Amino acid sequence: MRRPLAIALVISASFGLQAKPWSDQTQEQVMNTLTHKFEQGLYSKKGADGCLMCHKKNDKVMAIFDGVHGSQSGHSPMAGLQCEACHGPQGKHNRGGKEPMLDFGANALTSVDAQNSVCMGCHQDAERMSWHASTHNLEEVSCVSCHQVHVAEDPILDKQQQNATCTSCHSEQKMQMHQRSSHPMRWDEMQCSDCHNPHGSLTESSLNEVSVNQTCYSCHADKRGPKLWEHQPVIDNCSNCHTPHGSVNDNLLKARAPLLCQQCHSGNVHASRPYGDSGDSAFTGGGSCLNCHSQIHGSNHPQGKALQR
Repeated sequence: MRRPLAIALVISASFGLQAKPWSDQTQEQVMNTLTHKFEQGLYSKKGADGCLMCHKKNDKVMAIFDGVHGSQSGHSPMAGLQCEACHGPQGKHNRGGKEPMLDFGANALTSVDAQNSVCMGCHQDAERMSWHASTHNLEEVSCVSCHQVHVAEDPILDKQQQNATCTSCHSEQKMQMHQRSSHPMRWDEMQCSDCHNPHGSLTESSLNEVSVNQTCYSCHADKRGPKLWEHQPVIDNCSNCHTPHGSVNDNLLKARAPLLCQQCHSGNVHASRPYGDSGDSAFTGGGSCLNCHSQIHGSNHPQGKALQR
């Protein structure tokens, strides 16, 4: 257990005023009590037994013993300070319930920063090395907003439930996932974590790879270069043309051709003669620009300068 780090972070954190079990105390009183208990190390000599005297009839509390956090061996909380490893020193909490404990969840007295500091006291690894600079942390999203501890298996770790958890907050991406052209995320055949690290990364949008293109190439290897004839927007950023979460246009395109192409190629000859005598042409019918320029991601043909072959 990394108790000193967790204690230091918790002591320095601020606590909200939405007290539930200790509503008769002011914020200053709560902070002073918690600080005193940590400084004095007022942990119970009975460990979890002292907690279970009151909480053993609560099924949600007892469920922790079915999961990894309740294991009696290894580096789990129960193998160290037991319940107090996460909830802090008991002190005189069991004597009338007047002394506060560290609590978790949306209605918790404890601030999000303090809640997360407890989790990060143990969960320090490569996947979470960028947590403190991550969007979730900066937006004060608590670990327990996504994760559950008092369960046999954390539901978020089940790939069939992951997307539902993410889209409960990311509603815009949920809408895009259900558009006519999208990755197979609505059927849970692809998960948000296939591209993103929810605990943060050193890249834009918390991507697993070093760039948008490298993320796309992990599945779309046929689009990877280098090519003899390259299309600059493609090698620059796939999102120049595609929306990764879904689109009303084919192939996740931001706009239909020729409108998408004309955003860059507005000065060529096609733009001045879009229609034929019958009202349509190769420029507007079928795949529009792609009727001729089919190798839009690049070409290795010696005569593929125009990306036609």
